[in-house]
Amino acid sequence: MRLKGRRILLGVTGSIAAYKSAYLTRLLVKEGAEVRIVMSTSALDFITPLTLSTLSKNPVLHQFHVEETGVWTNHVELGLWANLFLIAPISANTLAKCANGICDNLLSATYLSARCPVMVAPAMDLDMYQHPSVKANLDKLISFGNIVLEAEDGELASGLSGQGRLMEPEHILDQVIAHFSAEKSFAGQKVMITSGPTQEAIDPVRFISNHSSGKMGAALALAFAKKGAEVHVILGEGAVKPAHQNIQIHPVRSASDMFQKAENLHSQMDISVFAAAVADYSPKIAAVEKIKKQGETLTLELVKNIDIALNLGYKKLPHQIHVGFALETENEAFHAKEKLAKKNFDMIVLNSMKDAGAGFKHDTNKVTLFFKTGNPQTSKVLPKDQIAELILSGIKSLPVLI
Repeated sequence: MRLKGRRILLGVTGSIAAYKSAYLTRLLVKEGAEVRIVMSTSALDFITPLTLSTLSKNPVLHQFHVEETGVWTNHVELGLWANLFLIAPISANTLAKCANGICDNLLSATYLSARCPVMVAPAMDLDMYQHPSVKANLDKLISFGNIVLEAEDGELASGLSGQGRLMEPEHILDQVIAHFSAEKSFAGQKVMITSGPTQEAIDPVRFISNHSSGKMGAALALAFAKKGAEVHVILGEGAVKPAHQNIQIHPVRSASDMFQKAENLHSQMDISVFAAAVADYSPKIAAVEKIKKQGETLTLELVKNIDIALNLGYKKLPHQIHVGFALETENEAFHAKEKLAKKNFDMIVLNSMKDAGAGFKHDTNKVTLFFKTGNPQTSKVLPKDQIAELILSGIKSLPVLI
């Protein structure tokens, strides 16, 4: 029983998918969890408290004051009791209440009182799920440190087919088990990540940059944050912005800005990951006014930017870990190992532009990890959140962190 001794508060809201909460309750109890259930008033139209009470072996709560007994339901006590508050399904209405602090029923009051981790599984029609207001509310919950179990694709109650279907109970169970089994293996560690592109000004309206989206840096930041690290992301302009209560964002624009921020933070860090695509060169002189079109050509004199990883590598202390990235198009392994030694990295992550599904802007990546000693490790093409987990495993295996 993989959830033995775990106390799970299950929230059920007004969605046609509420019927699945009965099976989810059964699965949780079967794995040894103690389950208590709180329902929104609209959920009562879809499933009865008697069903859920029978399966959970506990009274089901849905109102502040039970007139028959005169008992007052203490939502604060509920929030303190639980190891995990799982709201499945969460409707668009309850989602909006949680995201915006609206407290007009027992479930939303309990959410605001909960000190434990919160996991939500949305369920709604596909157009509702894609609406900007729903997306914004989900982003808010993520920024609060809540865990969102994305809706799955499939046939919906409306007769349409698409994303919006409640994650299947078996899959939710897997997520709950993974949540409790995941080690806070980077708890107490301070991590700095450079992420995204830099922009080097030509004039007030033009700049030199690259195609980096910052997706890999964001995936790494979230992976570290979920494992308990205090994460500082030095984020280039336009890059994907990771949201988590353990993540602090430091926005920058140019390579010079990024170096100054990284240099200021570096001495406080245990781990530094140089994932940004920093411009190698910048215009020697940035025009104060917009450059007007004159003639058929324009010549720019470029000067070399400071190498952030190289310079901070000189300052690396014995207890600090440095991880670099190498995006190559030829002689990939040779160049990666050369950078590993030159920049005093403990590990370097190689991307090849020749690999389909890897590199800039993709949601997937394929990497090879090189270490100072030992054999390299090559991944398949995987989603970047899975690549991030592989990179963290590589970091965890380094001698200074064993």
